[in-house]
Amino acid sequence: MSNVYEERVTMIAAGEMQEFVPFGRDHCRRHPNATNLQLRQLQPASELWSSDGDAGLVGSLREVTIHEKQKESWHLRKGCCEIGEELDYDEELYVAGNMVIWSRGSKSHASSVYKAFTVDSQVLQALWCNFSIPQDKTQCAEAQEKRERCVCIVQKSSVNVHTMDGKDYIAPLPFQVADIWATAFGLMFERSNPVLELPLSPLREPLPTMFSMLHPLDEIAPVVCKPGGCAASVTRVQYVADYTMKIVFSGTAPSIILTYDTVQCLHTVWALRKIKTEEQNTVLRHPSTSGTPQQIATSSSLTAHLRSVSKGESPIASPFQNFSSFPSQNRSTASPGTHSRSHSPSISNMAALSRSHSPSLGASAFSGIQRFNLSTYTPSPKRGRNSHSPNSTLSDSLLVSETEPVIPELCLEHLWTENMPNMREKNSQATKVFLTSDLCGQRFLCYLVESRHQLRCVKFEESNDLTQLIFGTVTVIQAKDAAPLESIDTMVVLESCGNLVLYTGVIRVGKVFIAGLPAPSLSVSNPMPRPSTPLGSVSTPARSSSRHPGALDENVWPSPVPELNDSTKIHDSNYMDDCTFHQTGTYIHSLRDPVQNRVTLEMSNGNLIRISMPEITNSQLVKKCLQAIKYILPKDVAVQVLIKWYNTYNAPGGPNYHSEWNLFVTCLMNMMGYSTDRLTWTRNLDLEGSLSPVIAAKKARPSEVGSDEDWEYLLTCDYHRNFESHLLAGALHLDPLKVLRPKEEAFPNLGLDSSTLLFGHIPAILFVLHLIYEELKLDNLMREGARALVVLLHQLARDLKLDAYMDSYWRDYPLLVKNLKQSCKIDQAQLRLMNQPPFLTVEPPSIYHWLCSCLNGDVMSPFPYLPGICERTKLVVQSFALYTLGDENALSHEPSLYLLRIAAGHRKQQVEEDSKRRSMNPCTISATSLAAKLVVSLTNLGFTLKDLQSVPFGVALPIRDAIYHCRSQPSSDWSEAACSLIGRQDLSKQAHEGRLHKTKSALGHLLVSDGASSGNEAEEEEDGMNDMNQDLMSLIWNEDLRVQEVRRLLQSTHPVRVNVVQMPEVSDHEFIEEKENRLLQLCQRTMALPPGRGMFSLFSYHPVPTEPLPIPKLNLTGRAAPRNTTVDLNSGNIDVPPNMASWASFHNGVAAGLKIAPASQIDSAWIVYNRQKNTELTNEYAGLLMALGLNGHLSKLTTMSIHDYLSKGHEMTSIGLLLGISAAKLGTMDISVTRLLSIHIPALLPPTSTELDVPHNLQVAAVMGVGLVYQGTAHRHIAEVLLTEIGRPPGPEMENCTDRESYSLAAGLALGMVCLGHGSNLIGMSDLNVPDQLYQYMVGGHRRAQAGILREKHKSPSYQIKEGDTVNVDVTCPGATLALALLYLKTNNRSIADWLRAPDTQYLLDFVKPEFLLMRTLARGLIMWDEIKPSPAWINSNVPTIVRQNNTSLNTVDGQAPEDVDIQTMRQAHTNIIAGACMAMGLRFAGSSNAAAFNCLYKYVKMFLESVSSPVAVLAGHHNLETCLSVVLLSLALVMAGTGNLKVLQLCRFMHKRTGGEMNYGFHMATHMALGLLFLGGGRYSLCTTNSAIAALLCALYPHFPAHSTDNRYHLQALRHLYVLAAEPRLLVPVDVDTNTPCYALIKVTYKASQWSDEMTVNLMAPCLLPELHLLKEIKVKGPKYWEIMMDLLKGAQSLQSILSKDGFLYVKLRAGHLSYTEDPKGFRSLLAQTFTHRNPEFLSIKPEAVSAFTSDPALLSFAEYFCKHSKKDGEKQEVLDLLSSILYECVTQEKPEMLPTYMAVDQAVRRLERKEMSETFELWQMKLVQQFYNSTSLQTNFKNSSTGLLINSEFLLAMKSSLDCTLDHWLHASGDVLLHSYLRSQPVEESQIAMLACFLVYHSVPTHQQMTANGIEGTTGFSQLLLKFSQLRLPVQALLRLAPVILGNPQAMLV
Repeated sequence: MSNVYEERVTMIAAGEMQEFVPFGRDHCRRHPNATNLQLRQLQPASELWSSDGDAGLVGSLREVTIHEKQKESWHLRKGCCEIGEELDYDEELYVAGNMVIWSRGSKSHASSVYKAFTVDSQVLQALWCNFSIPQDKTQCAEAQEKRERCVCIVQKSSVNVHTMDGKDYIAPLPFQVADIWATAFGLMFERSNPVLELPLSPLREPLPTMFSMLHPLDEIAPVVCKPGGCAASVTRVQYVADYTMKIVFSGTAPSIILTYDTVQCLHTVWALRKIKTEEQNTVLRHPSTSGTPQQIATSSSLTAHLRSVSKGESPIASPFQNFSSFPSQNRSTASPGTHSRSHSPSISNMAALSRSHSPSLGASAFSGIQRFNLSTYTPSPKRGRNSHSPNSTLSDSLLVSETEPVIPELCLEHLWTENMPNMREKNSQATKVFLTSDLCGQRFLCYLVESRHQLRCVKFEESNDLTQLIFGTVTVIQAKDAAPLESIDTMVVLESCGNLVLYTGVIRVGKVFIAGLPAPSLSVSNPMPRPSTPLGSVSTPARSSSRHPGALDENVWPSPVPELNDSTKIHDSNYMDDCTFHQTGTYIHSLRDPVQNRVTLEMSNGNLIRISMPEITNSQLVKKCLQAIKYILPKDVAVQVLIKWYNTYNAPGGPNYHSEWNLFVTCLMNMMGYSTDRLTWTRNLDLEGSLSPVIAAKKARPSEVGSDEDWEYLLTCDYHRNFESHLLAGALHLDPLKVLRPKEEAFPNLGLDSSTLLFGHIPAILFVLHLIYEELKLDNLMREGARALVVLLHQLARDLKLDAYMDSYWRDYPLLVKNLKQSCKIDQAQLRLMNQPPFLTVEPPSIYHWLCSCLNGDVMSPFPYLPGICERTKLVVQSFALYTLGDENALSHEPSLYLLRIAAGHRKQQVEEDSKRRSMNPCTISATSLAAKLVVSLTNLGFTLKDLQSVPFGVALPIRDAIYHCRSQPSSDWSEAACSLIGRQDLSKQAHEGRLHKTKSALGHLLVSDGASSGNEAEEEEDGMNDMNQDLMSLIWNEDLRVQEVRRLLQSTHPVRVNVVQMPEVSDHEFIEEKENRLLQLCQRTMALPPGRGMFSLFSYHPVPTEPLPIPKLNLTGRAAPRNTTVDLNSGNIDVPPNMASWASFHNGVAAGLKIAPASQIDSAWIVYNRQKNTELTNEYAGLLMALGLNGHLSKLTTMSIHDYLSKGHEMTSIGLLLGISAAKLGTMDISVTRLLSIHIPALLPPTSTELDVPHNLQVAAVMGVGLVYQGTAHRHIAEVLLTEIGRPPGPEMENCTDRESYSLAAGLALGMVCLGHGSNLIGMSDLNVPDQLYQYMVGGHRRAQAGILREKHKSPSYQIKEGDTVNVDVTCPGATLALALLYLKTNNRSIADWLRAPDTQYLLDFVKPEFLLMRTLARGLIMWDEIKPSPAWINSNVPTIVRQNNTSLNTVDGQAPEDVDIQTMRQAHTNIIAGACMAMGLRFAGSSNAAAFNCLYKYVKMFLESVSSPVAVLAGHHNLETCLSVVLLSLALVMAGTGNLKVLQLCRFMHKRTGGEMNYGFHMATHMALGLLFLGGGRYSLCTTNSAIAALLCALYPHFPAHSTDNRYHLQALRHLYVLAAEPRLLVPVDVDTNTPCYALIKVTYKASQWSDEMTVNLMAPCLLPELHLLKEIKVKGPKYWEIMMDLLKGAQSLQSILSKDGFLYVKLRAGHLSYTEDPKGFRSLLAQTFTHRNPEFLSIKPEAVSAFTSDPALLSFAEYFCKHSKKDGEKQEVLDLLSSILYECVTQEKPEMLPTYMAVDQAVRRLERKEMSETFELWQMKLVQQFYNSTSLQTNFKNSSTGLLINSEFLLAMKSSLDCTLDHWLHASGDVLLHSYLRSQPVEESQIAMLACFLVYHSVPTHQQMTANGIEGTTGFSQLLLKFSQLRLPVQALLRLAPVILGNPQAMLV
């Protein structure tokens, strides 16, 4: 070929060029000026900004000097997008002055600023870096680290780190930094050398020079290195302390560092990795045994410095200057670290590192600075990263000494040093380093030594075990600059003379031609000198590719001897200079910012031009073929093929005239030795595209007149051939045109050129392209590609004389292949030159044939495939093997029985990648059936419904069948992808919501109520309950307006109505007083409402972070009828208690705060923001703080804010804060919270501490807080203190003299919580005798001596209260009783329970206060938990006999009582014992809505209600009866919590209306708490009965209620809100996945068997409250209306718990033809749907509109509209319409709409065959697969076990099969037998019927002529013989019956 041609080919056209201007530059000009940011004083204005705004940042850059130009810099990288996005954009980081601008943009999207940063001082450097976020220690070590993408901005004294999600950190720098590098682990710093001028004293060891920072919150740690050389043992690890070692490059994948030694002038590569523990120990171990005190002193000075800097103080000018004055005698001469270099054997043999004149890495450690190697090795426990090291359990670095060493984190391990003695010159430091890979995946590290105009490329690869990198030899390329192009695996090199050349690896691809840029005007055209120079002998890379194809691979291992001899002084300086100065005008000065395939050219005149290099290919087909060819060929050949293709494809002028495929075929065949211009079909591919110069020359002759050749060209061209076989041609009945046979004689002896590159590889290429062809057959979207490929394959098969292959192509595309008759001769000698690959089979592998055999259950050979390329083949083969053969291991990781991996021509990494990809997603999902296994496996491989749609219908059928079988009952733990694949949107949405981080709510819009009508919206604003989900509550309680009634009862914002009638004798003034007194009574009720409202609106609101929380007013005014005049308590007419409303406001704040859901996004700032500005702390805010603690948000409050609030001395705020924080840290033993609480509890402070004046209520709250924080921990010290505090005596000077009862009770409850449920198993507390001590507190006796430190405190007795030395039972009994109850909770310990039995004699009863009997009975019930039965009998069993005998009834007065019995005592005892038993029952059945318990308690409430108003009330005491009534009502509400029961609501409403008499504040509170519990959380929450919940409920519902609103004597009111800790979400709300609205659904709940009942099942209509989850076995959504969902709770209730916690939304999907329960509660209207599913004759007449009753899918509705509407005119279309209608109904009613396309395809295929229009046999193969699948044995067994029907209707299948058989038989009888006879004798066949013949052969699996000859069928005479021989070919009987007459007899006289 001519040189001209070659020159033209090796030019590569670059894409369009455009001028490049960094986007940040323009943005900086418009950025707010420094004046606005008030940074003017930090820097002189002249340095940064020009005085006028227009001139911009640095003025026009063209005029400024080089020095000024340094002020701006930028770099680009490929855009990092979120997972799933496939965007190709550039990110730019632009630095100017003190600004950094991060922008993004691409060709198609305009650039935009992503973030802009302005810092205080000059930015020295800005870079991107990824830090790893520390994971929880609890997670397993294998969990992948999360990476945080950040921008680091380096200033002189600090590094600012800004993350993508808005966090920012400032890390101070403890030294001056020379350079910063981003690595795979974090940042690396190089310290600048302050003492470069001073020679180091021989005794002083240098400090580390390299440091790392793995996270911005970490300390900066020194880096250690492990030099190479001899056996590198661990002892050789040392700090990097060598100033001559400079980093020039850091790479993240692989993690390597390239350094340059400024003395030795050598480059070295190091692997950067995390340090190992033993290496840390080695470095940190003290090198000398005899340390002196001075050494410690020196170390601490550095420590102190690093510490002070890290605290943010400003660093000194040179941080390390204070070390220059070290006294020299502080070195111990024995230290091994300091002996001279000559004694160090480990270093002497390291050629790379040997230097005698510079102190270096030789020393094993720098013993001088013990900061880094203190012998007391105590790693700091910062961040879980060091969790593997010893001693890291220290708490919060309290005990770490001041001079704790900084632990090194990273280690450099030596990999390779360049070994070029002749290269060692001064200043040969690399200026640019990058990694690149060539087209075959070999990787190179390239570094540019600009001073010598050299690009040195080192090849490296991973070792076989993937643990280390192996570096090869160095190749030198002459270059002035270079840049890698990642996406096309090449690099672009700027040669010295200005040419731009493309290289792949070290092989030259070609020169780059840039349209619009003048070529460099040089007299010398070749960059290299002529061979006459001494260079002739050197194999330069530019030529090595052609001359020594194998030479590049020889040395993989590092070579000890330099390869290039002395002639490698590549350039003569004169020649270089000549080259450079010949250039005139503008030329390319350098390259910068390569991203993907784009690079910027910096021109000599300062312009920047961005160009993009073209891709290797854009066509999917060409890409696949290239992959296959690359896979099978040896590397060097493959690279050359790709280079040749790249040059061809991207030649100047570009492939704009002709298709890429045609170009590829021509190029490939030329490389195989074909002359494409002489083969007819390739010549016609595209005349303009032909590369052959002969044709090109011919084409140049213009011709005005046409000729016959033109017509022939048209007839033989691809377009015509495609058209001829097109459906349209058949439909229009166009006759095929006879093509005049081209004059073959013109080229009689076509041969191949055996000297071409690929000639020897033709058989291998044929085979891999055939496998690609088989892969394409499995993708509907690539059918055109298969048509194009088959022509090439047919030609190759014909020339290699592979008849079986030719036959298979002919059978696939009979009309396409029939015209290809021209073959090229390959003689024997040439054949011997070809490599016959071992995998080339005689019979071509056919995927369809293999699948058919698989369905028949035949024995098959494994199907060959190319790993990583033919992925779909592999997937389909494994799926068939799994599903139809039932082999469960078909998809396992081992080499499969069904697949044969073709050995690659050269490489291992593809296989590794493949195996990595396969093991990427482990199958963690449970699957039982084969169908489920297949679905799960496909999901793990990332197969989606979209992929399934592109699989041909026959192949897809088994997969669809598996999906259909899984759809009805999938496992509950399947992933979102698996649920999507089986078409269960309800489950996939559920899985999706489960993964989402819950910001607002799973269904935000469902939680926003529409409120009432707009008229009363204004008044709704305030009542605190308008954020409830009205829609949901109206769904739960749909028959009445009970929710509105509850709102009315609980609202406190409207004035109350004061109804007082003025009597005639009452004066006006007295009447006003009377009204105000009445209002005061009503206000007692109003103030008691908030606790109940808090319960009702619990967790119903997600606040907006930018708005304060609305707190409803507490309105204490009234309106008096008839004039609606306002009545106010502040008029001064009556006495109102001071601070009456203070606690009511607190409760109001709590109620408002409890609306906030735990999942809301609020933080410390929001909490502080809610405090009213410029005012004192309010009681409402105090309540809000407590509420935020109860819902878990207070743990986010910063320590500063906590201190701020506590220091204000506002009692309520402190109470709310302490209780809130304790509740948020429940059971954690958090040390910081303990400290906080201890300050408020004198008993927890040391005896010598200052006495603090802590308000009494605050002490009570703190004691309770301790109980919460230590709940269930049985902490010895805390338990001991609390035990003592129960009986704390009153102190002198009024200490602990008032309200002692509440303190004692809190201590008792706290003690009970700490030892919750531990019973007698209190470890290590036997000496405390806790139960005995509590018993003493309960019944009284002598006070025991105080223990230990507390003795001092209580030496002097109280001056006010004379208790003597006995226990004051009135104070201690309640606390002790409840402590015992909690200590032995649910233990069923009878001996302790007997202590608590009520006394059974009159005498003993007189000693116990009646209310204590209530406590004891309650406590006894809690201990004997399992004995509580929901019956009045159990309640009465608690009453002692004497009491029972004297109280026949609560309501009657018995006159016959014995004289000696105190009736009043008996009555009070009776009522209290019954109340206590009722409360125990309420707690036992809390939240269960147990009917028996409800009936029993309801009876007692009614009884107490009657007795309150009966005359007997005086005997039992009104107050006593009211208390008992409240307790029993609360117990009833506990049982029915969350249910909104109507009877209980009526009781509460009745109690609400009672406002006079004994109904004080406390009883109102109890009533409204009962009402709140009944509607807990708006019906979404219920109560649980865990130990923790019972303890919380006991605190909240303590059965002694406050007498007035400021009463805290017996029980701190704030504790009433602890019920929140017992509330749990249990409402299950079905949500229709299509409409996204809540709906009704039937669910079946199965209880586990227990000691009380067997396993049982109940049906519930959801939305409903579920029972406690630990009682349940499984939950099912059942019934005909919805798809079934099953949750097996035995496997784990996590999924159900997460659903319930996210508002309980369970997505459900309506089945076809059913209406929801709201529209059709009884299911009658759905019966219309049932008529369609049973095939009755009328169903065809149903109108298409009826389809909308079944489905909302727009595609199906449109199908019904356009294809199923009957019209009057078209009679003949009637049949088709009927068929389509019936298909549609079947698909829709049986829930398989995805089968509609399959049905249509089958129908179309049959019709096409009937019309004899089939030009290819693809559809027949699919029909065969469908039939085979339904005949396969495996399917029959599946159906016996399955409830679902067939996927395709069996009648339809039979009809289609008989139709096919008829058509083919008809053809056979008409004329086909003759054709068939000719084919079997391998004689020429008439062309007109060739397509039908192919269809017949495919459909009946007729063997080829060769197979029949091989089996000796030709000479057969008898049928029996024939039968025998055909059985060996496994031919179906029906085919045999049709073939026998043709083979045996005379075909003309064939018997039918």
